[in-house]
Amino acid sequence: MFHLTPDEWTAIALSLRIAVVATLASLPLGIFTAYALARWNFPGKTLVNGFVHLPLVLPPVVTGFILLILLGRKGVFGPSLQSIGIVLSFRWTGAAVACAVMGFPLMVRAMRLSFEGIDRRLERASGSLGASGLWTFLLVSLPLAVPGIIVGAILAFAKALGEFGATITFVSNIPGETQTISAAIYTLTQVPGGDVGAMRLTIIAIVIALAALIASEIIQRWAEKRVASFE
Repeated sequence: MFHLTPDEWTAIALSLRIAVVATLASLPLGIFTAYALARWNFPGKTLVNGFVHLPLVLPPVVTGFILLILLGRKGVFGPSLQSIGIVLSFRWTGAAVACAVMGFPLMVRAMRLSFEGIDRRLERASGSLGASGLWTFLLVSLPLAVPGIIVGAILAFAKALGEFGATITFVSNIPGETQTISAAIYTLTQVPGGDVGAMRLTIIAIVIALAALIASEIIQRWAEKRVASFE
């Protein structure tokens, strides 16, 4: 029952790599976006917030199709990217992009709530002591928002690990290249006798996702204690 085949091991390893890359690649932009939405007032803020959270309400297939139109080999930006050696469609890197887009709203939401929960008096005190806006962000806001940043990263990782619709639409389901755990489960359910393999991968996916959520809870509590000791 739990004897995994080489193809199943490949799908698991590929899913983990895609989820890690998607999370790390989107983390800087996620922090910047969350801070901007939490602290800045600018024209079109509501519209920007809507676009950030759009993947949460759009069908994943629609998001994948939009990525295909924009970043596919014959898409709007595809030929330009290909001219500098960047090919995303039907590659694992494209799967990472799709997963990053799908997980981005969850990441930003958790981080934004964390930034909004920071006492602004601490930030103003930093400014009154001569710190610039950038240094106030780096030395005060960012450390205090660490718990939310961790939670956001974990949520994005978990979302990336289970992403299916956008990924399969943008990069297809190529064994060894773009076939993640979700895609492998889908493939196994379509072939006679594949239910056992699908069940194995389902259990693995549940274990990984649950471990990630438990780890996020433990790390968040530790980070909150650390932050509280500095307040």
